[in-house]
Amino acid sequence: MDPRYLVANVDEIPSPSMLVYRERLKVNIDRTLEIAGGPERLRPHIKTHKMRAVIEMQRASGIDKFKCATIYEARMLADMGVEDVFIAYQMIGPNIGRLVDLAGRYPGTTFRTMVDDAGAAEALSASAAGAGVTIDVLLDFDVGQHRTGIAAGTEALELYALLDRLPGITPGGLHGYDGHNHQSDLEERRQACGAALDQVRAFQARLESRGLPVPRRVMGGSISFPCYAPAEDVEPSPGTSVFWDWGYSSRFPDLPFEAAALLLSRIISVPTPTRVTLDLGNKSIASDPAGQRGIPWNLPGAEPGLHNEEHWIMDCPDSSGLSVGDPIYVFPTHVCPCTALHRQVYVIDGDGRCREQWTVDARNRE
Repeated sequence: MDPRYLVANVDEIPSPSMLVYRERLKVNIDRTLEIAGGPERLRPHIKTHKMRAVIEMQRASGIDKFKCATIYEARMLADMGVEDVFIAYQMIGPNIGRLVDLAGRYPGTTFRTMVDDAGAAEALSASAAGAGVTIDVLLDFDVGQHRTGIAAGTEALELYALLDRLPGITPGGLHGYDGHNHQSDLEERRQACGAALDQVRAFQARLESRGLPVPRRVMGGSISFPCYAPAEDVEPSPGTSVFWDWGYSSRFPDLPFEAAALLLSRIISVPTPTRVTLDLGNKSIASDPAGQRGIPWNLPGAEPGLHNEEHWIMDCPDSSGLSVGDPIYVFPTHVCPCTALHRQVYVIDGDGRCREQWTVDARNRE
């Protein structure tokens, strides 16, 4: 295990808990900025960390616009004085009124959201117009993932034209998330991202030929944003790159990010000579994805077994040197949902000591 991640005062930190390494986090923010060519176009997604403290570090680096997924995250950003907040999620049901309420409460913040459905656009328009506020609305453009969004075609053209006509909203451009572009080969990934960008630009040209404004294009996640960074007409929106995780680290060695968040666990039992049980149940580490949910860095050769709410079995070649209470450092496979399982994180300084905790401010939903 890399000794930089050992915590000098680990006996003072309860487990299971989340550790955030301040210097590694700063390295990842700096490398993201280097790839993006500066903060001007960068629109990082805050879903991975959900913390004011991390946003403060990003803003101190010059980043002034953000992407988020929930009303709670948007409110936190606005409350911090962020002037440009994009909720990359279609507003439906009561969330329409909640977003409109935010726009009224925080007039210094431009709120943006996205749609792929005319009914959702019309409902948002009616609510915003009735409240006397304006919401910027991007078209959620399907570039091939087929999770959300609308594909290029007449229906998409008419929906964007509708955004231009409806009161209370303005057409804000195109959002093209390509979560399917996870090619391990860098050149294949570049070609796939180039094809996605070509789709967006071709559709934009059709919109502009009809006199419709297309002020921005928001594209790319942590894996694909380096492919879009050279395009001056794109706002890249990485998220996981702040903390990084095993799932991405193991599959994309070309990306320069470092582990900035680990999960601290302890051995709760040594039931057999070749087995230990950790206190890192699935209430503390994400059960997404299926399969190996994390790598125990200081349990070499361990194979994960049964995973329950409060227990995680690890089969080891030899447990004779291990004791109940030993700390185990786990690099999560998918860090984003792990953060939401913890009320606070323990911040580790460069000398290996923990002196501070940060609240996971936006882990809840209203």
